[in-house]
Amino acid sequence: MAIRLYKAYTPGTRNRAILRFGEATRYEPEKQLTYRKISKNGRNNRGIVTSRHRGGGHKRLYRKIDFRRDKINIIGRVASIEYDPNRNAYICLINYIDGDKRYILHPWGIGVGDVVTSSPEASVSNGNALPLTKIPLGTTIHNIEMRPGKGGQLVRAAGAVAKIVAKEGQAATLRLPSGEIRLISQNCLASVGRVGNVDTNNEGLGKAGSKRWLGKRPKVRGAATNPVDHPHGGGEGRTSIGRKKPSTPWGCIALGKRSRKNNKYSNPLILRRRKNY
Repeated sequence: MAIRLYKAYTPGTRNRAILRFGEATRYEPEKQLTYRKISKNGRNNRGIVTSRHRGGGHKRLYRKIDFRRDKINIIGRVASIEYDPNRNAYICLINYIDGDKRYILHPWGIGVGDVVTSSPEASVSNGNALPLTKIPLGTTIHNIEMRPGKGGQLVRAAGAVAKIVAKEGQAATLRLPSGEIRLISQNCLASVGRVGNVDTNNEGLGKAGSKRWLGKRPKVRGAATNPVDHPHGGGEGRTSIGRKKPSTPWGCIALGKRSRKNNKYSNPLILRRRKNY
């Protein structure tokens, strides 16, 4: 997909670069596969902010995505490729031969009219979902289950891709986009190919308003605040934070402290941690 670059005829277009949406073939979602999504703005059931810098943004309809791919041995045809405001990847509307309609993540290279299926006997081609036992080594995959039947949880972002590097016993060894190498049960389903919209990381919003449309509110550096608001605040002019390590507004160590539990149940399944660990 191409990136549209703007000339600097206003300050907001000086560094703006957006996607052309050339892959999208339909601009209205399937009504039976959508429902109303109420924005909580980062607040809990008591109205207290638990996740800062969220709020506003455009109203959205949520699209029901079939992450389970549990329509086994039923052929489906790609009816349209659509934009989804709830994720950076595109989605495909699949019309199955039994009359059912479902959305799936758009695999890179899939177009309108192509056929996809979910089956242990399906061919290893883009968009098909198979158990890891049936997928050869070196195949690129996405939408990977962590437990059989639970639905895909890993590798769902735009442009993301994982690779099968080994198989032994009941487990397959996968290299994830973060660089982590971990074991997954071979009974888990995965979709073949790479998630579409691979150019999304080349986008440039160009102005603060574009960020607000996405429902993200401004952030303030700790060093720019008063000492009552942040441990980094205060001082005359530009001063250092005055601490050995950066901290959060509540005094906890930030930027690099490991937050994963030492006795987490899945630790034996991780053969190599992700790069920043």
